[in-house]
Amino acid sequence: MDAYREGHLPGAVFIDLDTELAGPAGSGSGGRHPLPETGVFEAAMRAAGLRQGQQAVIYDDAGATIAARLWWLLRYFGHDQVAVLDGGLAAWAAAGLPVTVDMPRPAPGDFTAGPGGGMPVLDDESAAIMARTGFLFDARAAERYRGEVEPVDPAAGHIPGAISAPATGNLAADGTFLPPAGLRARFASLGLPQAGAGAPGADGALQSVVGAYCGSGVTATQEVLALELAGQRAALYVGSWSAWSADPVRPVATGQEPG
Repeated sequence: MDAYREGHLPGAVFIDLDTELAGPAGSGSGGRHPLPETGVFEAAMRAAGLRQGQQAVIYDDAGATIAARLWWLLRYFGHDQVAVLDGGLAAWAAAGLPVTVDMPRPAPGDFTAGPGGGMPVLDDESAAIMARTGFLFDARAAERYRGEVEPVDPAAGHIPGAISAPATGNLAADGTFLPPAGLRARFASLGLPQAGAGAPGADGALQSVVGAYCGSGVTATQEVLALELAGQRAALYVGSWSAWSADPVRPVATGQEPG
């Protein structure tokens, strides 16, 4: 909030990660940033002025990680008219576009959250299965994946079978996303056979063979967005490492290899 007050895009409304884009730690889907309750998210979007069918544009100053969380939640709750500002606030300012400290007062919107399910999700069990039978990407820093450091969660390491794919690798030096071809090449180098490996099921839902997780389910949404830009729908393990490592019975792998 402090950074927002210091300067933001004209008309931009601040959305809080911890209170509006996540529920209380350990609730619902588990982990440090579980999914928010439907009513809480709906109220936040209405307070921001969002209307049904209206285009939403989201940005941050954190490598698109928080912006992607809101992008993902809007899609999850059935609002597909949403985009992330590539490069965020830095790209906007670098282009010489205006920044303001004026606080907007939007009229309340009529956004209505659907029942959820607009984006595929993984729970603890399905994440373990995907790591062994598909492709589960770990979006955390490589040293956390290897188990060399763990600043937040109970155990150090990664889900056995998961592949290290730090979210920072999805961005160019200027903070914008790599072009789709570059993202496809990046994920191909990590073993993904081809973009679009998932196939629609009989009910039209994409049957994903690709998933992503991080520490608490926020940074991984940036990886899901990067995979989507590359042409691959991916599922989000919402609880992520914070949920997985909370149970001492669950296996933990360390080192550079998936294990």
